[in-house]
Amino acid sequence: RRVHGYPIGDRVLVQRVLAAKETKGGILIPETAQKKVSEGTVLAVGRGLPDKPITVSEGDVVLLPEYGGTRVEIDEREGLYLFHQNEILAVLRQYS
Repeated sequence: RRVHGYPIGDRVLVQRVLAAKETKGGILIPETAQKKVSEGTVLAVGRGLPDKPITVSEGDVVLLPEYGGTRVEIDEREGLYLFHQNEILAVLRQYS
């Protein structure tokens, strides 16, 4: 589902891959033991800044820092974060 609107400047809206909440065998994993997943999918990108064009595209799978980004809630969707483009560590798979 697409996001209406877009981030401002060099910001990128990313949906983090959510951590597994239970094992394949059905055992529930407490939140304190869940690993923070460090990848996500780009949902929307800003228009960039005059000296910093945007180099990621909607649909790209990106590597994210363990901490950072601003958590946002849009349409009650979980795992949405706004990052400045320079906070994104790498593009893992590019879809442009």
